[in-house]
Amino acid sequence: ASSPDEEWPEAEKAEKLARGAALKWASGVFYRPEKLEGLGQYRSRETQRNSSIQSRLKSTVQSYLEGVSAGLEQLRSAAQEVQSVCQDLGAARWALLDSADRFQGFQQMRALMAEHVQLASVVQVLPQLFSVHEVFSHTLQLLRGQHLLEAHAELMMMERLRDDILSQLHLRGLSSAQATVLSYFGGLQELNDSLAKQLWDIVGSSLRLVREDPVLFVTAVRIIEREEKIDDTLLLEATFLPPGRPKGWRQKFYNILQEAITGAHFHAACMDAEGPGLARHLAALQKDIVSELRVVKDLMVQCVPAHYNILHICTATYHQGLASHLQDILREDLDKQALFLLLEWALRVYHSPEMMGHPDLLPEVDISALGPLMSPELLDQTERKYVVKVKASVLEWMQRTLEVEFKEWFREEEPETDHQGFFQSALPVIVMQMLNENIQVASLITDSLQQKVYNMALEELEAFLGRLREALVQCGKEHQKDRTTPKYYVSYLLAMLNNNLTLGSSVASLHPDTAHREVPASLRAALDRTQKKACQLLLEELLLDLQPLCLQLPSRKWLSGSQLVSSMCEVIDKYAKDFSHVRKPVFTLLLTESELLVTSQYLRALMQKKMVCKSEEERGQLCDRLLQDATQLRELFSGLGLDQSQQSLEAIFALRELICLKDPALLSLEVLGFITKYPDVSDEHVSTLLDLRGDVSKEVRHMVLEMMAQHPQVLPESYRPIFSTILIPAPELPFCLRRGKCA
Repeated sequence: ASSPDEEWPEAEKAEKLARGAALKWASGVFYRPEKLEGLGQYRSRETQRNSSIQSRLKSTVQSYLEGVSAGLEQLRSAAQEVQSVCQDLGAARWALLDSADRFQGFQQMRALMAEHVQLASVVQVLPQLFSVHEVFSHTLQLLRGQHLLEAHAELMMMERLRDDILSQLHLRGLSSAQATVLSYFGGLQELNDSLAKQLWDIVGSSLRLVREDPVLFVTAVRIIEREEKIDDTLLLEATFLPPGRPKGWRQKFYNILQEAITGAHFHAACMDAEGPGLARHLAALQKDIVSELRVVKDLMVQCVPAHYNILHICTATYHQGLASHLQDILREDLDKQALFLLLEWALRVYHSPEMMGHPDLLPEVDISALGPLMSPELLDQTERKYVVKVKASVLEWMQRTLEVEFKEWFREEEPETDHQGFFQSALPVIVMQMLNENIQVASLITDSLQQKVYNMALEELEAFLGRLREALVQCGKEHQKDRTTPKYYVSYLLAMLNNNLTLGSSVASLHPDTAHREVPASLRAALDRTQKKACQLLLEELLLDLQPLCLQLPSRKWLSGSQLVSSMCEVIDKYAKDFSHVRKPVFTLLLTESELLVTSQYLRALMQKKMVCKSEEERGQLCDRLLQDATQLRELFSGLGLDQSQQSLEAIFALRELICLKDPALLSLEVLGFITKYPDVSDEHVSTLLDLRGDVSKEVRHMVLEMMAQHPQVLPESYRPIFSTILIPAPELPFCLRRGKCA
């Protein structure tokens, strides 16, 4: 037998730990001699505590043992009860097996009972089945007499009877018999179609009926709602769906009503798309739509359930019908008046208090959630069509205006003048008024259309200026053939310059935005080209009068004293008086260009190698003549209002210095100053001037030209060329062939 310590090693370990703890406690308490006096008290106290612990342990163990005993007793009792139940179940099983034959008789009884129930149901509906065709006839009479509610009640009764029979057949799997039932109730479909036809006729005339006979319309709505409830019930049960269900008559109601509205107003097949016809058509639409929406709002809303939302449905139908109708109209090739009328009607009239914003329709009628009548794409496309039509009209009108203006240039009288005496014509007023009117008309529609028309106006104005320049050139050619035609050629060129200034100053006023009135660069360039062309023609006319005089210099007669320059001054003064009929900026420009023209022609004449000074005396005469001529011309232009700082005649004074120089050896220095001041002077120009002196040796000429080669000049940006326009005649080649008789 094993020892208790071997059976309970944990108890031995616990005892050792307890002893060790006790020794540790005792050594801590009794480590001093005087503490031993209380040893008896400690012994008695520990004895009492041990007794208490032992009594609690005994009580706990006793309670545990009692619980184990009760549990064992319950388990013993449960085992006995389970055994008893098993015995009872076995007995019941044998009893059921003995009664199996008797249950077969109950099954036959159940089948007979089901058959009896079916026969009872058939017997119950036999009177209704036999009266079906009679009910059909009566219902048809009710429909013909427009007793719709009674007719519909009988129709529902017949449908319910048919559907009950079909449902029973469906549940019993007798689908082959359904065809017989449907054939027997075949008249139902005819009645249903007849009733539906009358209902849809009523719905199609609803806007008239709610004013004349609302009872008929209300009856139709009640029947439609009955059918909707039947549809909802059958769909909710979802066991058997009879033929023809769901009917969906409420949706059909909406469709018929929308078709009636669309068909009554939005067929453009026979509509006149031109201006007056289109205006009448749109006015009729406006009147009819407002009138009918009033009827819907005030009368029809009261005849239908609130959930029909009939006012919104009708409003949306009119809106969508109009949107589609406008698209159909816009597919036609409309003129600009018709396009404008459509844009104005769709964007202004439609939303105005005269139509959808009518006080009688607000606030119930709200089209804000329906979107625009014209989509942004359609609106942009229509605006572009309108701009194209306006552009064609503007082009035609401008061309006609230019033709009239061209004819006026050949009149036998001067152009009209304004209160300041400046020549002018009606051309800029006509052109700007036409463009401005089109831009203002477009502003009545949308800002985008106004901007499109504005851009078109600038493009057409630029193109018009190009055609105007071509007309000026054509007029100039006619004048070159016969300088007496036109008689007042110069005056009308001056009038065109004033017109060009007026156009330039008026363009900014066309811009829709007053804060950004800037003339586009391309148009400004076109205006500048037109001005330059007119100025060029004027200067060419001046040149034609000056050339015969310039051909007479230089010459010995001119050196000895002549009235050549005085004659030139008379010509210039005559033109200057004509130039006074043009406004200040162009007058100054013409005066400046005329002075430059006179200077270049004078210098060109000197460089034609017509004369060479033969002596110092002739050089002196040439210097005096140059001084007198240049001074006379400078005084003339100064008197006309051209400041000396703006004159190019200084080139003649500078050239005179080269001629008057006494010592040819100093020509290099003098020429250097000359080419520095006039950097467009070429070697040929200087060489020609040296020839004019008549006393320059080859060595000096070579030195001067070499100095020029060493000091190339660059033209400053602000420099006005003088000499670069003067061509030097080519030297004559010596005839070097040996003289002899012709072969």
